[in-house]
Amino acid sequence: MRVDVVVAVHTPTRPVGRAVASILEGNTGPDPAHPHTAVTVVCHNIAASQIAPGVAEHHRDRVRFLEHHDGIRSAAGPFNEGMRRARGEFVSIMGSDDTLQPGAIDAWLALADRTHAETVISRLVIGEGHRPVPTPPTRPWLRGLADPVADRLAYRSAPLGLVSNQGRERLGIELVEGLLVGDDVPYVTRLWAETRVACQRRGPAYVIGEDATDRVTLDPRPIAAELAFVHHLLDQGWFADYPAPLRTGVVVKAIRIHLFGAVFYRSDPGYWTGTERHDLQAVADRLIRAAPDATQVLSRADRDLLDGILAPSVPADDLIARAQARRRHGRPATVLTRDLRHLLHREAPPRLMAASLLTR
Repeated sequence: MRVDVVVAVHTPTRPVGRAVASILEGNTGPDPAHPHTAVTVVCHNIAASQIAPGVAEHHRDRVRFLEHHDGIRSAAGPFNEGMRRARGEFVSIMGSDDTLQPGAIDAWLALADRTHAETVISRLVIGEGHRPVPTPPTRPWLRGLADPVADRLAYRSAPLGLVSNQGRERLGIELVEGLLVGDDVPYVTRLWAETRVACQRRGPAYVIGEDATDRVTLDPRPIAAELAFVHHLLDQGWFADYPAPLRTGVVVKAIRIHLFGAVFYRSDPGYWTGTERHDLQAVADRLIRAAPDATQVLSRADRDLLDGILAPSVPADDLIARAQARRRHGRPATVLTRDLRHLLHREAPPRLMAASLLTR
């Protein structure tokens, strides 16, 4: 057995049986007598006896059920428990409403064997329509091991695919327990920067389900809680020791995805109290201090929004309008940098957009 797939589930209403079936029926290798993949279901704050009936009876004796009780509404704890007890060469974590396309693990193992990778970043598609997720926006010609900077690995936050148990234990890394959001960001930052990484660009994918209506990450919450993981990341000595181009890549992604996303998804001006604006400004200040070059590669629309975040006197409705404007793609303001000398930087809009379009 080479791969242990760890599925975390906290309620019998999640389709854990579908997730398990997608692994056991099409992802255990060509020889049924010697499967290369096993399944561990971690029952989070719930008894295994309540979860097991959701798995088909003919699959149940091929699944290891563990219990993890921490009273915390976050998947970090059960995933860490499953990874600590993972068997085999690689571990793969999976949400209970997600599935694998047939042959996905075969493809990941073949890529790991060919490139000698410790970590394989899977292709991602969403829902029954299999809409591709264009992350990470790698170099189009990438075939071997990825470079964390040149291949913009920071844009993938979820550690989906394969992770070498030996590599993970060598680094002593786990998901950060206690964070409501972003508990995987410090974990993947070290994986992408400190292990040999390969990216699956074609072939059977990891499928993100659209059934769940109770994802923790979709709940509205104060900025201090939403972006606490950014402060955690920037507090780490290993992050401060990374070369400047690596820190810049991570910070540019954090600004575009997490900082700007926090404004875009809070479109009620009434939400933006003085406390929320102050906390948002504090995150922006820290990001810029960690990688001062990061602002140079942002589009003019991005810079307008960043300026508004840094100036709490800017009215909330103006701030929200700037967050919406940066998403009206194709306009000069969303493509051009303020200083055109940075227009062709790998993180600037033209090259990032081109790489994203070519990632499927």
